Amino acid sequence: MAEDIAVQMGREAAGGFGAKKYKPLVYIVAFTAALAGLLFGLDIGVISGALKFIAKQFSATTLQQEWVVSSLLFGAVAGTLMSGFLSKKYGRKKTLLLAAVVFSVGALFSSVSTSIGILIGCRVFLGLAVGMASFTAPLYLSEIAPRSIRGALISMYQLMITIGIVIAFLSDAYFASYFKYHDVVGGHWRIMLGIIVIPAVIMFIGVFFLPESPRWLVLKGKGKRARQVLHKVRTTEEEVALELEEIETNLGEEQAGWKMFKSNRYFRKAVYLGIGLQIIQQLTGINVVMYYAPSIFKSAGFASTAEQMWGTVIVGMVNVLATFIAIAFVDRWGRKPIMFTGFVVMGIAMCVVGLAMPSEADIASAAGHTPVTAFISIAALLIFIIGFAASAGPIIWVICSEIYPLAGRDFGITCSTATNWIVNGIVGLTFLSMLHGLGATATFLFYGLVEVLFFIFFLIWVPETKDISLEKIATNLLAGKRLRDIGRKA
Repeated sequence: MAEDIAVQMGREAAGGFGAKKYKPLVYIVAFTAALAGLLFGLDIGVISGALKFIAKQFSATTLQQEWVVSSLLFGAVAGTLMSGFLSKKYGRKKTLLLAAVVFSVGALFSSVSTSIGILIGCRVFLGLAVGMASFTAPLYLSEIAPRSIRGALISMYQLMITIGIVIAFLSDAYFASYFKYHDVVGGHWRIMLGIIVIPAVIMFIGVFFLPESPRWLVLKGKGKRARQVLHKVRTTEEEVALELEEIETNLGEEQAGWKMFKSNRYFRKAVYLGIGLQIIQQLTGINVVMYYAPSIFKSAGFASTAEQMWGTVIVGMVNVLATFIAIAFVDRWGRKPIMFTGFVVMGIAMCVVGLAMPSEADIASAAGHTPVTAFISIAALLIFIIGFAASAGPIIWVICSEIYPLAGRDFGITCSTATNWIVNGIVGLTFLSMLHGLGATATFLFYGLVEVLFFIFFLIWVPETKDISLEKIATNLLAGKRLRDIGRKA
C-alpha cells in the first residue's frame, strides 16, 4: 500500500495544476480559505489609511497611535496560541467559523469606538481573529486539498493576504477622497474599519457549508465521515482509499511537540531556526511600510492626503504583483538563492530611501527637498517591496513549514507564527518613535543595514530545501546533521 501511495503521489505531481479536473468543492474550499487571507490582509492594511483620521479625532499621541497599530498584532499572538487547542479539540471548520464571528464583531465595535482606549481594546479582540485565521486556514487547506495543487492553494492564500491589503488601501483612498467633499465628522475612519464586516459575514456563510478536515475526523475516530468528505473532494475511489491509508499512517506518529522540544536538542535547533526566520522577516521593515505608508509618503514630500493614499495603493499593488515572482521561481531556483537576492535588493533599497528622504525640518523649509529626491525615495521604496514580496514574504513561511519533523510540526509552527506576531507588534510599536527621535535617514538606514546580518544568518544556518522530501529533512535533522545540511539528499 505504501508503494501504491508513492506511485499515486508521483502521478499527481506529474499531472500539475491544469492537467486534471477537480471536483467543484475543491475550488469552493480554495475561495473560502482565500477569504480568510483576504480578511487577514484587510485588517492589516486598513489601519494605514485610517490612522491619520483616528489621531485627529482623538488627539492621539505618537505612543497611542503606535498602540492602535500594534494592539491587533498582540491580539494575533493570543489568537495563534489559542488556535492549536481550538482546532484540535473542536475542529478546523469550527475554529474558522469562530474566526469569522470575531472578525465581524471586532470590526463593528472598532468602527463605533468612542475613545482611543476602547479602540485599542477592540483591535486586540480583532487580532484574535487574525491569529486564528493565520494558523487555521492554511492548516485546513493543507489537510483537504489534493496533493498536486496543495502548494498552489496555500500560496493563493498568502497571495490573497496581499490582495486584501491592496483592497484596504483602495478603500481608504476612496473614503478619504469622498469625505473630503462631505462634512461628516469622524466618518472617514469609522467606515474604513466597519466595512470589513461585509467580507467577514460572507466568510462565515461560506465556511458554514464546507466539510470538516478529513484528517481531523480520523483523529477523532470518525473514519466513516472522513471517507464521505474525501469522496466529495477526490475524483476516484482509489484516491480516497490511498489517502485514508496515508492519513492513518501519519496519525500513527504521536504529536508530542513539547515533549520532543524538552528531550531532543536537534528538534530544539529547528524550533530556534524557525523563530529566527520569523524575526528576520519582520525586521526587514516590511510592515513599517505597510502600516505607516502615508506617513512615509508625507516624509518624502507628498503633502496632500490624496497623494499619500494613492501612493499607498501603489505600494500594495507592487506587493501583490511581485509575489508572483516567488511563486514562479521558488521551486526552480531554490529558497536560498532567492533569499540572498532579496536581501541585497532590500538592503540597498532601504539605504537609498534613508539617504534620499528629507527630514521634517527640510520639508518644512523646503531645504534639501526637490521632486527628484522625493521620487528617488519612493522608487527605492517600491524596489524594496519587490525584493521583499519575491523573497522573505512567502519563502520564509515555506521554509518554516519544511524544517520540522511530523511529530513536532504543530508545536514548531505555533512557536514560529507566534514569534512573527510578537516581533510584528514590536516593530509597529516603535517605528514612529524611531522616525521622530532618530529621523527618517537613520531609521531607514538601520533597516537597510541589518539585511547584511540576515544574509550571513542564511549563509551559515539555513538549509536549502528544494527538491527534497519532508521525511528526508526530518531524518537528517534528527540524525544530528548541521542545520544548513538537513536539506541535502546524500
